[in-house]
Amino acid sequence: MDVITELTHVVPYAVGLSLPVALVGAGLLYVLRQRSLATALTVLVLVPLVATLAGVLGVTGFMFGPLLTTVVVICTAVAVVTVPVAVLLGRSIARRSVWEREARSRERAAEASRRELVAWISHDLRTPLAGIRAMAEALADGVVDEPSEVCDYAARIRAETERLSGMVEDLFELSRITAGAVELDFSAVPLRDVVSEAVAVENPLAQRRGIRLRTETSDWPVVTGSDPELARVVRNLLSNAIRHTPPEGSVVLAAGSDGTQAWLRVDDACGGIAPNELERVFDVAFRGNKSRPRHDAALEPAGAGLGLAIARGLVQAHHGTITAHNHGPGCRFEVRLPLSPAHRG
Repeated sequence: MDVITELTHVVPYAVGLSLPVALVGAGLLYVLRQRSLATALTVLVLVPLVATLAGVLGVTGFMFGPLLTTVVVICTAVAVVTVPVAVLLGRSIARRSVWEREARSRERAAEASRRELVAWISHDLRTPLAGIRAMAEALADGVVDEPSEVCDYAARIRAETERLSGMVEDLFELSRITAGAVELDFSAVPLRDVVSEAVAVENPLAQRRGIRLRTETSDWPVVTGSDPELARVVRNLLSNAIRHTPPEGSVVLAAGSDGTQAWLRVDDACGGIAPNELERVFDVAFRGNKSRPRHDAALEPAGAGLGLAIARGLVQAHHGTITAHNHGPGCRFEVRLPLSPAHRG
């Protein structure tokens, strides 16, 4: 009975002083809800300790004695241990939360890109397929019987077939990049050879459209990479530049090195890219708006928007970077790659 009687006298004092501390702590947590998680956890750790100390003060009648001294020492020791742990835990949880939010954001962006890609590809596949079927039916039904017309239809069917083949090849390459299945055979690759091959492939198209394609480099660097993939990167960049450069315009390719990196730049005369689109030009199926018009619409339908996405994936597989920014009369795409160890200054 004595113990119960003593508790009935002690408990109201303990609760009376600890409850306001708990309420103040709850208010602080509410006020700090927009602050860092580490701060909130620190308050959450300190509130029970301060509330306990306040309760003991009420029980001892604010008289310093063995009990109060013991409680103060214990609370201080616990605070010294738990507050740093709470700060570290809060930062760890905050980093994980940020990572999870970013992961979800990337996943949503990837899903949106996949849906957009499917929509673009579905449209781009239907158009040439419909043309091929119509021309094939015309040939089969005898609607076209003049030799010159038959040859023309055959040439158009072949052109559409090659376009479809290129789209399928791009899709296959992009799927390899997305799945992380790109296997590169690294060696010392002279950029002169890579650029010469790409220019030889793209120059006829540039000439047909009245575009000057030239290089401005005398000292070609040697990089560590895979020749076929690097050639594809350069071809994609040149093809993209040619598509967006008006007749009588120029596409200029330059290369060089600084430090342990080689750089390669492709400048076009597209008129520039809207600032809000510069971060998206390498996204899958991104084609931009009218601020960066294509000047080959009458010569060739738009592609699937995979060339720059493939270029970025292949450059990253080479441990390099690719960027785009407005420069002069158009846009500059710059690739940076590791120099071959044997050719570093």
